[in-house]
Amino acid sequence: MSVLVGKSAPDFTATAVKSNEIIENFSLSQYKGKYVVLFFYPLDFTFVCPTELHAFNERLDEFNKRDVELIAV
Repeated sequence: MSVLVGKSAPDFTATAVKSNEIIENFSLSQYKGKYVVLFFYPLDFTFVCPTELHAFNERLDEFNKRDVELIAV
């Protein structure tokens, strides 16, 4: 398997939720030219995922200071 770190993620379009707002045509290409942390979590309500989500949320201001967008899938 080849290393994917540093390579561009493929574009996608999906329905998304952002701050309690449903976005029908969310796409990764909307963030072209910006730094993006695109992270995946497998299931809601497992003991591992909330820990990771809380860790990202606790550092959200640090990401914002660096103009980095967080996108969870």
